[in-house]
Amino acid sequence: MADPLIAGQVRQVAPGLRQVLAPNPSPMTLHGTNTWIVGEGRVAVIDPGPALPAHLAAILAALGPGETVSHILVTHAHLDHSPLARPLAEVTGAPVLAYGDALAGRSPVMARLAASGEGGGGEGVDAGFAPDAVLADGAEVVGDGWQMTALHTPGHFGNHLSFVWGERLFTGDQVMGWSSSLISPPDGDVAQYMASLDRLAAAQAQVAHSGHGPDIPDPSARIAELAAHRRQREAEVLAALTGAPADAPTLAARIYTATPPALLGAAARNVLAHLIDLSERGLLAPQGVLSAEAVFERG
Repeated sequence: MADPLIAGQVRQVAPGLRQVLAPNPSPMTLHGTNTWIVGEGRVAVIDPGPALPAHLAAILAALGPGETVSHILVTHAHLDHSPLARPLAEVTGAPVLAYGDALAGRSPVMARLAASGEGGGGEGVDAGFAPDAVLADGAEVVGDGWQMTALHTPGHFGNHLSFVWGERLFTGDQVMGWSSSLISPPDGDVAQYMASLDRLAAAQAQVAHSGHGPDIPDPSARIAELAAHRRQREAEVLAALTGAPADAPTLAARIYTATPPALLGAAARNVLAHLIDLSERGLLAPQGVLSAEAVFERG
């Protein structure tokens, strides 16, 4: 992996594309959130990032003389991606564009789980996020010398968008080069995630730029790796349930044997997402009501 960008610095990725790294490193964000500036003159900002005044100042400082922000695009409503959108809009006058609010795009099973209050989750959600305008799947976003296509790519988060710009793909947290994505119900959904990987593969991009970590030089290969990883996790979940029924945390401890204890909670959320998906497909079932605490057994 290449040396990370220093928070606040501007990286000129290609003509018309700049990167600014937010100062929010963590086990879940790696070196921090990547904010992307597309175009020259009147530019788009993709994923303004967390609500940190220093990062707002860095984004504004990355603009050249006379440059203005015409569009603010948000991939999804997590606290490390969307909260700075409103302060940036207030400073620049640019509209905030996204698929919808933090509840938009959930699958039916996840909407039911959220309504029941039994699913847990909600980690890091920007619950108050609301765009100025909604971008439908396939919507074209046109600016000064640039044009992007918005793709609804739920899986990591229900309202997740990715953006196609020529041969480049902005994947948010749906596809990253350094890690697989957290899929935490009711915001995350395995079936949606796998379908979104197929959609992103169909874009046939030459390079991808994600919400965290380095550029992905071969998106097709990375997408294939991530799909295979999820299929392997599914097989491990089914194998771990061959014996006695178990809940998600118990299964996570059996499967994620090399994972640091501090990250086992996130691993359990991924396992729960697989359990729900397998239950929806009739391969196993919860004992009683579907919930984060449910014990599952093979069907």
